[in-house]
Amino acid sequence: MNELNSMSVENNEPKSEKSDVYRIHTKDGREIILVGTAHISQASKDLVHETIEAESPDTVCVELDEGRLKSIQDPDRWKNTDLKDVIRKKQLATLIANLVLGSYQKRMGAQTGVRPGAELKEAVDVAESKNIPLVLADRDIKITLKRTWACTPWYRKFSLIGGLFSSIFDKTEINEDELQKIKEKDALSSMMQEFGKTFPEVKQVLIDERDQFLASKIKNAQGNKVVAVVGAGHMHGIASIIEEDKELPSEESISVIPKGASLWKILGWTITFLIIASIAFIGYVAGIEKAGQLSLQWAMLTGGGAMLGAIIAGGHPLTILVALVMAPFTGLTPLIGVGFFTALTQAYVRPPRVSEMETIADDVWQVRHWWKNRVTRVILCFLCPGIPAIIGKILAIFKIYQAF
Repeated sequence: MNELNSMSVENNEPKSEKSDVYRIHTKDGREIILVGTAHISQASKDLVHETIEAESPDTVCVELDEGRLKSIQDPDRWKNTDLKDVIRKKQLATLIANLVLGSYQKRMGAQTGVRPGAELKEAVDVAESKNIPLVLADRDIKITLKRTWACTPWYRKFSLIGGLFSSIFDKTEINEDELQKIKEKDALSSMMQEFGKTFPEVKQVLIDERDQFLASKIKNAQGNKVVAVVGAGHMHGIASIIEEDKELPSEESISVIPKGASLWKILGWTITFLIIASIAFIGYVAGIEKAGQLSLQWAMLTGGGAMLGAIIAGGHPLTILVALVMAPFTGLTPLIGVGFFTALTQAYVRPPRVSEMETIADDVWQVRHWWKNRVTRVILCFLCPGIPAIIGKILAIFKIYQAF
């Protein structure tokens, strides 16, 4: 108990800049206790347990949404993932981001011997054992990822993707001492500032909006004493919002997926119209044979590029054929890419085994396994055909231009 109090904050004044527990006394006489954690730390797990046991709060809030709660309670739920259904719902990109991030956290957790999210699961378990109401305070992870992508300008999306996949090759060693340094407020503040300079829109969605969402859920939690278990990176932002009683946007307004810029859709359909109109005009002037030649070049360049990508991905022969056939059509629409069809085909003809679903988090960050695991093979069949198909499309447009 004395150890716990030494880390606490009384009257909103921190006793230590390294404090992981922050107390807030609201104007209406309620007490909100923020517990800042690292998601792969045994010390954080122990601190969460001690704090809830010692404080006996009326409500426990955790930085989880329903999907992530199910994931940490049932780590084997990946076995039941219907990859075909994920692709049909156009959620494969979200799955890829989740896999990469989850794989990175799992690898870091392996170095500390703690499963990612163990401290959050501890909060849930202790709350349930003591019959304390639980509030899932975080925004749906799928919404967060989709908003992140939608709000990022196209010219920064390449850097974002590069940064995401570079984590696969990150061999940084980490231990409890390093985790404590990462959790220090000065270090976190510096990290967030640097991150915000590079990706301001991403920081807005991943950090600022979630600070607001979490603060709203925590403020509205029932009871006079609330313990909220959140990542250390959100602790300062949440505390600032609650202490200063800042006006918050509605949860609905920051849970909507922004629609794609209509300008890009208009541009995409305009290019499609110009391609078709150009081939038709050339056929009218130079004859149907010339139009047929250009159409065949379009099909072979776009389809051939996609087929090459499917071969690189190690796709099934039927997947390769689908790439060849579908790319000329998907190249004429901004609504859907050839990767949708190649990934779906690969998932049907080479469905993942249960054992491969079990090892996916490990296989993601081992490049030599990408072509061995059927799940990652489907992902490769989603990613690889697109770029060669676009290159083929550019070459085909150049051929049409030359025909004028």
